[in-house]
Amino acid sequence: MTAFWTEADYDEHERIEFVHDRESGLTAIIAVHSTHLGPAAGGTRFWHYPQAEAAMHDALRLSRGMSYKNAMAGLPMGGGKAVMLLDSKNTKTMEMLHAFGDAIDALCGAYVTAEDVGASVQDMVTISERTRHVCGLPAAEGDAGGDPSPYTAMGIFLGIKAAVSHRLGKDDIEGVHVALQGCGNVGSGVARLLASEGARLTVADINAERAKALAAALGADAVSTDDILSVECDVLSPNALGAILDDESIAKLSTSIVAGGANNQLRNGRHGAMLAERDILYAPDYVINAGGIIDVALEYLAREQGKPCDIDEVRERIEQIPVRLREIWNESEESGLSSDIVADRMAQKLIGRG
Repeated sequence: MTAFWTEADYDEHERIEFVHDRESGLTAIIAVHSTHLGPAAGGTRFWHYPQAEAAMHDALRLSRGMSYKNAMAGLPMGGGKAVMLLDSKNTKTMEMLHAFGDAIDALCGAYVTAEDVGASVQDMVTISERTRHVCGLPAAEGDAGGDPSPYTAMGIFLGIKAAVSHRLGKDDIEGVHVALQGCGNVGSGVARLLASEGARLTVADINAERAKALAAALGADAVSTDDILSVECDVLSPNALGAILDDESIAKLSTSIVAGGANNQLRNGRHGAMLAERDILYAPDYVINAGGIIDVALEYLAREQGKPCDIDEVRERIEQIPVRLREIWNESEESGLSSDIVADRMAQKLIGRG
């Protein structure tokens, strides 16, 4: 594996832990980007990486994104991320989860984990048998916490509505055409919220049958993943994996707005400027998709204080996502800087790296 400090996405990370447990077969990376605002919070991605370098790349980019996300969400949490390197069969055992919990506990609260791609609430329960530094645990009725995906979807939905108002001048989304990439827990949640208010939807997913089923349920159209980025639409909403906006894909876009929950949508720094040059309004991903971390971070903080998590506070904080987006877009228009640069500079200042 390439030394992490030579990686392009190494950004003065405070700590990189390579974890290997021979007995369970666990191999994982825990990346702590910043603890300036508090414990580094961010989920664990369970994934099969054909090359170890790709796992390190993910850990570095995602942990930095969590620093920015938590700061822009106004949370007293720093940024971190973990990836668990699974085999080609995506083998995940209780012993591996316990070993991973031990590795988190050894960091003495510097890193707090939660669900990410490939993870479940039950996985967090198993990890919590070895460490208290975990969130996204089952919630009591009336409390926040648990599966964060509905809260992530809620924030993205509100962000899309804000983008439509800002760019298209519409106060509702009736008849607005949204092309949605990714029909997993978050993407399908966004789609259902959009459909409930009359949006016209085109959906795609790497699992074509899942996309067709969602389309049938919502009266939407389903297209292939190869075609979704070039669909003529008002809003493109990426809700799958990242790095999908590059030279080739941006040239094919036929939309006024890009607003979705996928992390690290821009392949590299220049692609935000390319969107701006095409007059496409971009909602920085770590701002619009913060609903899930707001939910589980407040759950964790409440539990540490020995009290229940207030679901009303979670919702109030998620409702601030459109406010932050409008601040970013207004500053972008006033300064001439692309929205991703504006958001990055705001976040860097908040974590003491401005």
